[in-house]
Amino acid sequence: MTESRDWPLDALRGTIMIVMALDHANVFIAGQHPAPEMWTGVPRYTEALPFVTRLITHLAAPGFFFLMGVGMWLFAASRQRQGWTGRQITLHFIVRGLILIALQFLIENRAWPIGQTGGFPIYFGVLFGLGAALVLSSLLLKLKSGVLIGVSLTLIIVTDVAISLASARVAHSVVARALMIPGTTGNVLVYYPIVPWLDVTGLGIAFGRWLKHDRAQAYRGALIIGLIALALFVGLRALGSFGNIRAAVGANWLDVFNMVKYPPAIVFLLLTLGIDLVLLWAFSRAGEVVPRWLKPLIVLGQSPLFFYLTHLYLYAIIGLIVGNEVGIQRMLPWWLLGLLVLLPLCWLYGRFKQRQPATSVWRLL
Repeated sequence: MTESRDWPLDALRGTIMIVMALDHANVFIAGQHPAPEMWTGVPRYTEALPFVTRLITHLAAPGFFFLMGVGMWLFAASRQRQGWTGRQITLHFIVRGLILIALQFLIENRAWPIGQTGGFPIYFGVLFGLGAALVLSSLLLKLKSGVLIGVSLTLIIVTDVAISLASARVAHSVVARALMIPGTTGNVLVYYPIVPWLDVTGLGIAFGRWLKHDRAQAYRGALIIGLIALALFVGLRALGSFGNIRAAVGANWLDVFNMVKYPPAIVFLLLTLGIDLVLLWAFSRAGEVVPRWLKPLIVLGQSPLFFYLTHLYLYAIIGLIVGNEVGIQRMLPWWLLGLLVLLPLCWLYGRFKQRQPATSVWRLL
């Protein structure tokens, strides 16, 4: 989202897109995608491979929301230097957020039924969550960093308390689903309600400010904060009450790392964002010149929306060709093949987008 891109951010985004693609290849090809880790109950695992395949993909959603917040601040700073007013910047984010929401229902939701059986609901997925968070967080850009962090942390705690008090027996309204409580009401399925993910975007905006002010210090801070988050994860998970939404139902390592994602429990955010921040620091240590081995990640990370929409249909088509219940081990080569196809497509799209003027509608995508 910036003209002068900070490539460690792109490398992290590319990394989480790759693991996200693994999750969706599991849906369309392997046919072994688990039930969602809902606040009403998480699936139990008896084998390591299905669990690890799912676990590593959890880095994606929190990373996307956090990096979107970082990109928002860097974009706003870049446009201010070009003479954009605060109103123009806010309007840009609102329009882009509404486009993401429209793409959820017009493009993404048409991909999921391909090759699958059964009826499909009106799905409020990650593009809805990202779009809504983009619209609302655009109104928070003027808050001081301390206030923004305070608001974000408060929303994280509010989510934990509210969901812990919610009842699965209540027929929650669609509005309640979209705002806070994931689940199904009628023909509407919500996985990414607004409030539980808005806070992650707010933390990203605060980090973007820090990055703009002192790049080296911000990346060092990412390591420190990431390690603290991981330590807090261990503590809160061991206690098993506050921050878990649902405590681990067993004592083995699969149970310990099997957490509530919908909405994200505090321990879920601590683990995933902690790892994301450590990875961000690690990428920043590679130096000012981009290493060759990182360039594919950066190419993918610079075209996240194009990658997201394209990869859904690509893996859905592969599933139609090879079958959609081949198992995880036989799915892995097809997952890698899909990435090899997506890499040059993202490179071409990125070059096209970079040639467009700042006011082009392509810049919104």
